[in-house]
Amino acid sequence: MTPLIELAGIHKSYNLGLANEAEVLHGVSLTIDRGEFVALIGPSGSGKSTLLNIVGLLERLTAGSYRIQGEESSGLDDAGLTLRRRAVLGFVFQFHHLLPAFSALENVTLPALMREGRVTAAQDERARAMLAAVGLENDMHKRPGELSGGMQQRVAIARALVLEPPLVLADEPTGNLDRASSDEVFVLMRRMHAQLHTSFLIVTHDPRLAARCDRVIELVDGRIESDQLATVVTE
Repeated sequence: MTPLIELAGIHKSYNLGLANEAEVLHGVSLTIDRGEFVALIGPSGSGKSTLLNIVGLLERLTAGSYRIQGEESSGLDDAGLTLRRRAVLGFVFQFHHLLPAFSALENVTLPALMREGRVTAAQDERARAMLAAVGLENDMHKRPGELSGGMQQRVAIARALVLEPPLVLADEPTGNLDRASSDEVFVLMRRMHAQLHTSFLIVTHDPRLAARCDRVIELVDGRIESDQLATVVTE
């Protein structure tokens, strides 16, 4: 079966000016299959966010190959990257990035509005169902400021999943939450993964959460130090 994503020999450098460059990723290669739940860990400055941004088509690689669902993406122009991103990827960030003037429901319908220019009755119904699935059926008309941090992150998860992308990228999704809320959000992501068979790639500094993923990739100094399947998964 074709991997969901396949990175081969990925290099990423940044131009520092005066003919100086800093290489952040040094020939990273990895694949993620459909339905995997993967943690990406490593010390600060190891290149985790850069790698996640490349997977998310938010940054261009310097050299190498990146295939999504069997199709090469590294040569796409900006418009092509945007279309590919909207078709394949969902995002959950450390900061929920909800629009404060919009209700939870309106925030969750935004991906449909951005992709198609309107929200159909079916998409509105889907957004309501997603909010119910994350336990917010009674709060969908509240604005983000009326919700707790954990509830706001649940809205962000519903928004990431509403168009049923094959892959969700989560960058420190529990980094702004207390331990109880972190556990709640993580359990929710695992449940949605099981129900929807969506792949997850999660950057985290929390070893407790990484240990509860199915696979853990460790990045050190821009190179993959280890890539291991978990022996025990506790939800």
